[in-house]
Amino acid sequence: MRHMILTGTLMLALSTTAMAGQIYKWVDEQGVTHFGAQPPQGQQATTVNPSIPAPRPTTSEPAPSNEEPLDPEQAAIDKKVKEQVAAEEAERKQFCENARTNLAQLENNPRLRIEEEGEVRRIDENERQQRIADLKKSIAEHCN
Repeated sequence: MRHMILTGTLMLALSTTAMAGQIYKWVDEQGVTHFGAQPPQGQQATTVNPSIPAPRPTTSEPAPSNEEPLDPEQAAIDKKVKEQVAAEEAERKQFCENARTNLAQLENNPRLRIEEEGEVRRIDENERQQRIADLKKSIAEHCN
């Protein structure tokens, strides 16, 4: 009996790689990359080997340019803008994390209580569903 189970499991594991079809990758006129089982008509497509993971792009600093160095005032402004962008990105990430946590709480707990103006009250199902919809919309708009 064990021999049959082992053989069946081995055959099942090997059959998934045998059943894997060819995957094609192409870029359309708008520059969007597509993947599919059939190559597109009239476009150049490359084959993708699913068993070999694609290398991850490395995030490195851009190569130094041959332009003249910026004056100190402009460098200070650039630094300030970069710091502001980084702070806004950190705030956005924190917002997204909080929104996803709140959404999970709303979806998983049908009986929630909230505190408003020092008083605790239970939210009804309609308010719960509205808050879920609002959070999903907010996450779709602001979070990747």
